[in-house]
Amino acid sequence: MEKAKPDYKRIYNDILVKEFPEKKANCQQLLQKERLSVVDILVLNEKIFGTPDKETFVANQRLRSFSKSDILKILDYQKKNKLNNFQLASRFKLSRNTVSKWKKSFLI
Repeated sequence: MEKAKPDYKRIYNDILVKEFPEKKANCQQLLQKERLSVVDILVLNEKIFGTPDKETFVANQRLRSFSKSDILKILDYQKKNKLNNFQLASRFKLSRNTVSKWKKSFLI
């Protein structure tokens, strides 16, 4: 039995229509995708709400989860852009240990 996933496209569309109509045009390209990846959701969240303060950021970090396909996309991004683990971790706001763990689990 598969877990039900939130419909992020609908959630962000509702937020944009009700709270931030001036930002809708800026986010439209991402919302037109058939399926939003974790990276897309992070970008949308930053475009709509801006950069969170430190306390909010720490709380949100603990609640993040990534699917296997999202992890592979992030690792592929690293390969395409020739980034080391530190650079990739900084770009996606992860720890270097998480990146290393993913590489051991999914690439070796």
